[in-house]
Amino acid sequence: MPIPKILVFASSTRTGSHNAKLAALAAKELTLIDADVTRISLVDYPLPLYDPDLDARTGPPAHALKLKQMIMAHHGVFIASAEYTASVTPLIKNAIDWVSRVREKGDPANAAFKNRVFALSAASVDPAGGVHSLMALRQILEIGCGALVIPEQVAIPAADQAFDEMDNLVDLRTANLFKAQLQRLVDVAQLMM
Repeated sequence: MPIPKILVFASSTRTGSHNAKLAALAAKELTLIDADVTRISLVDYPLPLYDPDLDARTGPPAHALKLKQMIMAHHGVFIASAEYTASVTPLIKNAIDWVSRVREKGDPANAAFKNRVFALSAASVDPAGGVHSLMALRQILEIGCGALVIPEQVAIPAADQAFDEMDNLVDLRTANLFKAQLQRLVDVAQLMM
């Protein structure tokens, strides 16, 4: 069976981000189930606030092109989605907006989001565990970008207490759901190869 390439990142670059920790755990678990994992940080892809006029004048910034190419180089993408005001972070929304506009070599619209599979999880100190960001991000990716997002998603509440000293999930049930989600991501990514 071919080994799928999976891209992993968090929608938050805040120091001490629970979702950065969740992304790191996803990268570790995906490696254990024989995926070829690349973990990035959106801090390495700084982008101006999306502006159609700027896009029309200068085209997409170089970092938008690099991020689009990074996504397209993978069969699957895992996003640990932080929740801001019951929605996605401005950082992830802006990155998606820019990447969705990048066209090269006659690409169709939203080329970076097609022919690959996405998986979403969230960790929050909120009792809902970031589920609102998952709903909003799913809508942006599926409806706005035409992406395939697997139905399995994991929302981790009380994130400030959810990880042990080795940054593994404390709750066994949640850990098993998370591992099952990642396995499903790999399985679907293999089908997309």
